[in-house]
Amino acid sequence: MNRALKNVHVGMYGAVMGLAGLGLTARAAATLFPGALRAPAYFTELWVALGMVALLTVLPLYFLKLFASPLAVKGDFTDTGLVGFTGALPVGMTLVAGGIGSYLPALGDALWWAGCALFAAFAAWALMRWLSGSVELAKLNAGWLIVLVGGIVVPGPGIALGHAEASRYFFGFSACAAGLLMPLLLYRAGTEKPLAEALRPTWFILLVPPSLIYANGIALYPQALFLENLFFFATLLAAALFACSRGLAGWPFGAPWWAFTFPLDAFAYAAVRYAHAHPSPLWKGVAALALAAATLFVALVLARTVRSAASRAA
Repeated sequence: MNRALKNVHVGMYGAVMGLAGLGLTARAAATLFPGALRAPAYFTELWVALGMVALLTVLPLYFLKLFASPLAVKGDFTDTGLVGFTGALPVGMTLVAGGIGSYLPALGDALWWAGCALFAAFAAWALMRWLSGSVELAKLNAGWLIVLVGGIVVPGPGIALGHAEASRYFFGFSACAAGLLMPLLLYRAGTEKPLAEALRPTWFILLVPPSLIYANGIALYPQALFLENLFFFATLLAAALFACSRGLAGWPFGAPWWAFTFPLDAFAYAAVRYAHAHPSPLWKGVAALALAAATLFVALVLARTVRSAASRAA
């Protein structure tokens, strides 16, 4: 297999989520910080465009890998430690769809539906493996939140595209899955030996369920104000994750670093939604800090990825 294709794997779709997710979060923040952010504008649309470029780059490379080494691709869908990350492709597609839907509504619709259909297929596959007893609990990781809980992401772009009813379906079954997986993953994190440093960024995926079940749940069910409690938990979890990651400067860089990006986008989006609903200097400050952290990590991981790719090419 071509050396370049050896470096292509499902974890790379996290780049699509991180880039497009930041663009959509910045769009939502534009009305919270008038004069500082405008949408659509150079800041918001830059990240949306980069997310689309990432999708158009990684997807063809993965198809080439499928033809060059089908066994390696099969491993992505059968290895318990990897199968969860396959969900990043369809979820990333729905985010890019939300980004381009303002400009090309028909294409945005088609991409969103394709992403949702693919996500449902991948989630059913993951559940089938679980029910068949072929999931090794020792290798269960936060990536499973993507393939089973990723449906909580799709209402953001889905509502904007006019698909609120379909969004409720994907949100509903994924929110249920989050209720099952989150306790299991938190239990494993507290009782087993720490992850290898190279994989520790993936624990930030734990931020996504409380952040987006609140943010997108309140959009779908405006009277469900109890969901705000999930945002409060997300703020505490974010603080704990950063405290546990104080040595990240020494962690080896790799594809798992993209796991920092979308979770921080999701937390920033939730903070923006909460600040809109509860306008006060405190919550606007939290939203500004969360958006700054998301932007910093997305920009940092993108720069290091480009530098790493250039180094390998040289």
